[in-house]
Amino acid sequence: MKERVLFLCTHNAARSQMAEGLLRSLGGDKYEVYSAGTEPTLVNPYAVQVMAEIGIDISKHYSKSINEFRKTNFHHVVSLCDKTKEICSFYYGYKTYEESFSDPSEFTGPDEEVLAQVRITRDKIREYIIRIFRKPE
Repeated sequence: MKERVLFLCTHNAARSQMAEGLLRSLGGDKYEVYSAGTEPTLVNPYAVQVMAEIGIDISKHYSKSINEFRKTNFHHVVSLCDKTKEICSFYYGYKTYEESFSDPSEFTGPDEEVLAQVRITRDKIREYIIRIFRKPE
């Protein structure tokens, strides 16, 4: 049976969407992966673009409310921003994780500068996921 993982961030627009795509790509055979937000909006097009650059398609993802998962038990709940850390306590699973990553919705400047910042966030989230979820063979 696959372990269920929920990634949380405020808008479920970039950080948690990228994390969902990354873990599905890196460990989809071991994990059933979801993402949600406390204030869902729309998936950030910059997140879609930087994920496509590494061969992961999140273009069909949509922003979901954490309320959709209130009755789901998770093995792992991962907060990716300061605003959702307190939410983790509502989910009883084996493990909760809290790490804060920069919010791509707050990045400003020309497209190339914003994309560069989103790439940095993506890469930091990828490193974090590998550190936490890569299990020895």
